[in-house]
Amino acid sequence: MRRGEAVLLDIDGVLTVDWEPLPGAVSAVQGLRAAGVPFVLLTNTTSRTRRSIAATLAEAGFPVGIESVLTAPAASAARLAGSRCLLLNSGDIGEDLAAVELVERPEDAEVVLIGGADPEFGYEALNRAFAALQEGARLVAMHRSAYWRTGAGLQLDSGAFVAGLEFAADVRAEVLGKPAEAFFAGALAHLGAAAEDAVMVGDDIESDVLAAQRCGITGVLVRTGKAASGGPRQGSGRPDHVLDSVADLPDLLSRLRQG
Repeated sequence: MRRGEAVLLDIDGVLTVDWEPLPGAVSAVQGLRAAGVPFVLLTNTTSRTRRSIAATLAEAGFPVGIESVLTAPAASAARLAGSRCLLLNSGDIGEDLAAVELVERPEDAEVVLIGGADPEFGYEALNRAFAALQEGARLVAMHRSAYWRTGAGLQLDSGAFVAGLEFAADVRAEVLGKPAEAFFAGALAHLGAAAEDAVMVGDDIESDVLAAQRCGITGVLVRTGKAASGGPRQGSGRPDHVLDSVADLPDLLSRLRQG
């Protein structure tokens, strides 16, 4: 393989917003499939199962199946298989968490597992998680994204609550989705690609782009989703490439192949 011969794609903010395709996104992914470029959708989405994500994207015209989707919940289940987990998350992802045992009582939990935020992250639920941590449970986060972009604008995500639990319980969370190195390594293994041959396309400069670059993957930031005008935070580094949208990806890959 050569640089740009394998592609890792974020979904939310890159391909879709509120599951509606962004302009040119379907065509870009169709182009990857037609050209035989290996790709995988690498997402921290915690509100849907892999099967549901693949079906929704396929209905919108993206040429993907469940094998094309790697999620933070699925990675978490693989890492925590057999553990008793107190889950705090929005959405039904039980199918992807079948390898873990979900418990309700804080005293029964070996792990406090944090997914994506929504109204479920109220005081009572967070206090139950805090109680489990006081009983000795580990704190594990599917991701620690601070916010995500919806049709209504930027919305608070679970990173703020993970930080609060860390502070209150004096613990440090293990993160299993992006920006964890193991998550990117799993995606590369899934594609059979080396880091130096791959690009990661994302709208989160920290969790998507800079995290990928630390793994030796070329980082591509798109100016959609979180990175659209009005995003509240700059990155701690510089992306390798910046595109207006994923619609410009085919041209970038062509330039990379030409050296």
